[in-house]
Amino acid sequence: MATPRLFRLKAEVIPRSEKQSAKQFPVARIWVDTGVFHLDQPYDYLIPEDLSEIISTGIRVQVPFGTREVEGIVIERKETADKSGRLRQISKVLSVHPVATPQSLALISAVAQRWSTNPYDVFRLAIPPRVASVDKTFTPSTHMAIRQSLSTEKDFFYAFKPYESPAFQICAQITKAAKKGAVLVVAPDERDVNQIAHYLDAMGTSFLRLDSSLSRADRYENYLKALNAPDCIVLGARSAIFAPISNLTTVIVYKENSHEHFEKRSPGCNVRDIALLRRDLESIAVIFSGYVPSMELSALIDTRKLQYENHSFKLNAQSFSSDDGTLLPGRIFTNIRKALKTGPVLFMVPRKGYGNALLCAHCKNLAQCSCGGRLSIGYRNAPPICTVCAQDYPEWMCSWCDRKKPYIAGRGIERAAEEISRAFNGYPLILSYGDVIKSNIPHKPALVLATPGAAPTTENGYSAVVILEGLSFFSHPDIRAQERARELFFETAAMIEPKGEVLLSIPDDHPITSSIVKWNPGAMIRRELTERDEVALPPYVQSIVITCAISEATNIVNGFKRAVSDSRLPSSVKVFGPTPALKGESRIVIYFDIQEGERVRQFAHELQRRRSIAKKPLLTLRVDPYSF
Repeated sequence: MATPRLFRLKAEVIPRSEKQSAKQFPVARIWVDTGVFHLDQPYDYLIPEDLSEIISTGIRVQVPFGTREVEGIVIERKETADKSGRLRQISKVLSVHPVATPQSLALISAVAQRWSTNPYDVFRLAIPPRVASVDKTFTPSTHMAIRQSLSTEKDFFYAFKPYESPAFQICAQITKAAKKGAVLVVAPDERDVNQIAHYLDAMGTSFLRLDSSLSRADRYENYLKALNAPDCIVLGARSAIFAPISNLTTVIVYKENSHEHFEKRSPGCNVRDIALLRRDLESIAVIFSGYVPSMELSALIDTRKLQYENHSFKLNAQSFSSDDGTLLPGRIFTNIRKALKTGPVLFMVPRKGYGNALLCAHCKNLAQCSCGGRLSIGYRNAPPICTVCAQDYPEWMCSWCDRKKPYIAGRGIERAAEEISRAFNGYPLILSYGDVIKSNIPHKPALVLATPGAAPTTENGYSAVVILEGLSFFSHPDIRAQERARELFFETAAMIEPKGEVLLSIPDDHPITSSIVKWNPGAMIRRELTERDEVALPPYVQSIVITCAISEATNIVNGFKRAVSDSRLPSSVKVFGPTPALKGESRIVIYFDIQEGERVRQFAHELQRRRSIAKKPLLTLRVDPYSF
């Protein structure tokens, strides 16, 4: 006899009763978090009469979408819908506090178009998550500042001076700009935000902070305060560039060519270009700062579309060529010993770790694993280990000459520390790298070794700074290598005391030495701009980098080339690749004229939309990425 099955009760779905719609402007246009890439347009919803007084531009609401209830943000209220047909009603208001203004919504829309992405990806970056407890206790200001006039200030790039902290210098610019209205300062990372905050606190200047170091509640509360507080100073990291600030007159981008200003995830935007978009939309002044401008800003400076504010200095910089591959060239020892008598000496090392590459000491053959990966050494007397499969080789032998003596070619900071401490006995050794970063050290004779971005500060500056293996900083294979190296050399050189020395382990004829002596990188920048213009590289063209599965790469390349031949894309489009990227993926690089940028970006966005409609995985698409 068959076992009887249990009854399955069927739920009865009762449609929600419609409420009376608002009498005035009953239609709300809403960006909806659909979760589907191709459903990226705004939708119209009816406003219930009982919510009419609350709903305005920038209010978070919950709306029905298909069979789900999803979040949305009100763009505007209207008398009639754009399309005929039955409209659904807003379910409820999630927060009574607006989180966007018409200007910030226009900026988000412009960013979505500029980087060929879904607007709600930009919303998630621009607006912090809601915190219910803050919504209940927050009281908006009743005296919002009103913009008196449009800014007539000219945008400029402020080049930092040596001997002084760049955070201290930018605070002077903040104080000056704050006399005209609210100021937004965007710094690359938490360490830079902390340094600027330290000087603002010391000056007794109040400010609001917007970065990931805050708790969710504090960050959301500060965001709401920035929207309501009159003439405030807002200090934050990358996403703060979107903050809707009352009476905003100036945006300051601190260390504008830092890679931290580029969003790695979707939408892949960057602070510099968003600041320029915001300037055009809101008529505000923009101040960029750093030691050396990025190539994009250098092109604007070269065409006199951006002012360059620099100061004349003459530094004591010398170059020392290492012909035999030693870490410290022979002639440099005298200068270092002299500097150690009066204070600390900073050594800038290009790599962390111990030995990042091994060669045979006899025949100089590169040590490799059977899988093809290179071998490295993690610490002193450790066996070589593969950087790919982690196979160790306690009895390593050269595959070419069968010798067993290795030579460490890629010295890391730990190996460099051993060699430098042996060369200069009797001085304290301080390492700053990786997870062990020192913020500052006492001004006493010491050997200080740091990797890029981890150099500690010291009161009154270093007696000398030594940049080791200088050519390795310029030899990275990506398109930003020269720009990044110039910024690093100038930033490190600026940390000396007024009578200190800059000692470079680099060939004598390298132009970076004379640039630091004159404290002017102009000659190097103009040379690189000329070279890029001749071969049509950014910033004279725009780029799109697509990462996709290897199986699809050839079809995508052929599709773009066919679109060019069919005149669906301009003839200026150049497609390169595919080339291997990460495991199982390929990279495609597309260059095109700046004047044709909007047309090409729309094509790329439409490609993503059609893949979404066909339920294919979306491509990883980055417009004008930091590097590739």
